[in-house]
Amino acid sequence: AHISGRAKRRINFYQGQGAIFEHYGIQKQIDNAFYRQVWMPCGGYIVIDQTEALVSIDVNTGRNKGHKDVDKLLLETNLEAAAEVARQLRLRNMGGLIVVDFIDMKHRRDQQAVYKLMLEHLKRDKAKTQVLPISQFGLMEMTRQRLNESLGTTLYEDCPYCKGHGQVKTPLTMSVELQRRLVSVLGRAKEDQKSLIVVVHPEVMNRLKTEDGEHLVDLERKYQARLTFRSDPAFHREQIMLANATTGEEIRP
Repeated sequence: AHISGRAKRRINFYQGQGAIFEHYGIQKQIDNAFYRQVWMPCGGYIVIDQTEALVSIDVNTGRNKGHKDVDKLLLETNLEAAAEVARQLRLRNMGGLIVVDFIDMKHRRDQQAVYKLMLEHLKRDKAKTQVLPISQFGLMEMTRQRLNESLGTTLYEDCPYCKGHGQVKTPLTMSVELQRRLVSVLGRAKEDQKSLIVVVHPEVMNRLKTEDGEHLVDLERKYQARLTFRSDPAFHREQIMLANATTGEEIRP
């Protein structure tokens, strides 16, 4: 492959024994690029969340609480955050609307210092950016040109388990949903259809056994039903299956 003379001066042949990415800390940088929380040398940290509408970045003091001068502490944390935000935007290749929630600063001069430092660091960015000064609410709004897909979109896809929500229902919630569904099914079932097999995730089963057993016994008495519970580790946490104990036919909602 052809390599320009200018590029050749910047290329060195790696002769080490270990993996080159590990030797130069590149793999660690890649791994860190997917953490929501990024720690800074001062002890503060930023939290990065990407949504369909925008990228939100929250700045926190974290462990940086040793200063007697609170104003100096906040300024120091926000200045480090401005530099780190600019770096993370390049590293993660994030584009579109970006909102940074800096820690509130009393003095306008401190806000200006953070704003100027952000502009300075964004000069290194190949993507075009537009930045507004920090608002009265402590927010800095900016836009960054989209250059291809972000690093996260390129290397990751939505979790098939939670469908990209990042959350699943608690065992308590699933227990309540199961009880409602049993009331619905048993309330309209004929006398010979009230013997049911109930299959749930093991964590939901544990909740039923330890916390909600009395409620289920009450349901059996009320509807003169017989419920047989089974757990299946292959089930999704939010999956419930009811089946007729006699025929084995699944009862759908």
